[in-house]
Amino acid sequence: MSTMTLSAPIARPTSTVRLTRRGRLVVFAAGLLAILALGVFWGTGSVASGERGQAERTLVVQVQPGDTLYDLAARLTTDGDVNAMVEQIEDLNRLDSSFLYAGQKLRVPTGG
Repeated sequence: MSTMTLSAPIARPTSTVRLTRRGRLVVFAAGLLAILALGVFWGTGSVASGERGQAERTLVVQVQPGDTLYDLAARLTTDGDVNAMVEQIEDLNRLDSSFLYAGQKLRVPTGG
């Protein structure tokens, strides 16, 4: 028993479209623009939930000379957890450090 194999040359399609340097730049820029548009579209989604929550009540206090963030938190805390109050004050005011200056106004949470 013999086997016969036929082998035909594979025809590869040739493209007649050739991009110039400017054409490649335009295609690249269009792709970048499409990615940017998708990012803006997906990034603008609402983060609000359908549930109604209770807004945190705050009070604005002015920092006096010699005040520290820890001192303010110790005066304001009702449950004795001063470190948690320090974190809440930092979060409410988006503080990068615990450095305060006289006259600075801070939002602080109230107990109720």
